[in-house]
Amino acid sequence: MDECGVRVAEQQRQSFAVTTTYRAAAPLSPLLQSERPNRAVIRPYSCAPDPAVLMLARLVLMTDKFDPHPMPLHLFNTLTGHVDLLVPSDGQTLRMYACGPTVYDYGHIGNFRTFLQVDVLRRFLLLSGMKIKHVMNITDVDDKIIRNAAAAGVSIGEYSAQYVDAFFEDIDALRIERPDQIARATEHIPRMVKLVEQLAEVGSAYRTEDGSWYFRLSSFPEYGKLSKKDLLGMEDGARVDVDEYEKDSARDFALWKAAKPGEMAWDTAIGRGRPGWHIECSAMSMEFLGDSFDLHAGGEDLMFPHHENEIAQSESATHKPLAHHWMHVRFLLVDGRKMSKSEGNFYTLRDLLVKGYKASAIRLALISVPYRHQLNFTFEGLVEATNAIERLRNFHQRLTEGKFAPGQDAQIQAAAVKAQDGYMAALANDLNTAEARAPIFDLLRASNTAIDQGRFFLDDRDAILRVLASFDAVFDVIADHDAEPTRRAVAWAEQAGRLADVASTLLARQSLSDEAVDALVAERTLAKKQRNFARADQIRNELAEKGILIEDSKDGVRWKRK
Repeated sequence: MDECGVRVAEQQRQSFAVTTTYRAAAPLSPLLQSERPNRAVIRPYSCAPDPAVLMLARLVLMTDKFDPHPMPLHLFNTLTGHVDLLVPSDGQTLRMYACGPTVYDYGHIGNFRTFLQVDVLRRFLLLSGMKIKHVMNITDVDDKIIRNAAAAGVSIGEYSAQYVDAFFEDIDALRIERPDQIARATEHIPRMVKLVEQLAEVGSAYRTEDGSWYFRLSSFPEYGKLSKKDLLGMEDGARVDVDEYEKDSARDFALWKAAKPGEMAWDTAIGRGRPGWHIECSAMSMEFLGDSFDLHAGGEDLMFPHHENEIAQSESATHKPLAHHWMHVRFLLVDGRKMSKSEGNFYTLRDLLVKGYKASAIRLALISVPYRHQLNFTFEGLVEATNAIERLRNFHQRLTEGKFAPGQDAQIQAAAVKAQDGYMAALANDLNTAEARAPIFDLLRASNTAIDQGRFFLDDRDAILRVLASFDAVFDVIADHDAEPTRRAVAWAEQAGRLADVASTLLARQSLSDEAVDALVAERTLAKKQRNFARADQIRNELAEKGILIEDSKDGVRWKRK
């Protein structure tokens, strides 16, 4: 641990400080704030810690312990076909590259399943004490973007900008932590040109009559080693110039495409044109992570040809393995069928939000099935995720607002240790998110029973809160951040002329501001004091119709949105 990390951990021990200035895209969970007296002190760190150190410092806040040793993660490696130990090759920082979005449209739930599973990986590595350097690309020039921009009569920069903004809004809504480095393809053209030149020097790239450059597949005998496809029947020298294709169309692929009339193009040492899709990830991953790095992740649809082509390009130029470990996230189905617009089962995140589903429920539903298993996405599954989150939030509220006597119960203490161990072990075993949830809900049931029986004490509460904090460090669904994504989705629908797609119940809920709810709750409280119970009941019913639930307790009146 570096000096900064030591200072951060010590500061957490001494003052239980919470930072509000670091990592604004993913604020510190309220679960790690204010559970004990003096733990809500706001004090910025005196240095900018590494994300892994910050995560450990967050756990210090809850545990008063510090263990700098990372928990080993065994992760399936597509390249070897085995579950391998994931370790940083330099013994210090795990360098990982994850393929990001192609910004030609709004992201759909299949895209976000991949991004969420990579987020689970990232969060678990940080939780377990691993230092990471995480890079993600944004493809803002490719065949689809060029085609769509031309149809809209705008530049590719103007066309893609709206979808870049939408992508970041969507990942923030889903609580996906942002990578350490985000690389846009159009900002790294010189690095791509340099890589093409390197490939030409070793005989792996050649120029065609129209000025395009292609990779010579025959120069890389290992082609196909990632996807395990038998490509022996390829015709030597045949070419394919589209970005995406099937195995039967495997040919020499485009590294650099000569300029065509009306297309965006760059003047470079290898001619006027624009990059092929595959060259960008090779160039940018090696620029930020080195010629050879630890982990490359993406959806299984990218395995061939994109990742296979990345390997061929990079390893031909460097004669080193591009990535030691490859992680691929399985496709999802929707109601048992492939998701497609023609099937009528194609959903973006925004489609689901305006239907009234919460971002937290969508997050949980998309990560509930482990990444190597195919997820069958259903609306029943979304309802189940919503109910599971409600149970967790109600339980957390019961712990934080309950009054417990000093002391501890041996059975609860043992149950907390068992739950934490089971949770971490499940994630360490190939990120088994399904198994990781089970011990948490077992602990919830045991704790609720103990509370009901009067054998639950202050130390038990603190032990359980530590487990919940660890759970939410990865799953991030207990702390309620749902209001803002929903508000943004409704505003987007209104701006896009799609208010008709917004659920009527959601429109009714959104029509009532927090201030308006507070005013009605205050009026109801006054009506009860004046024994005007008819008016009090009327207000409760009106609020219930708009999705506002009122809870009367000995500590006062609380309300929340469904």
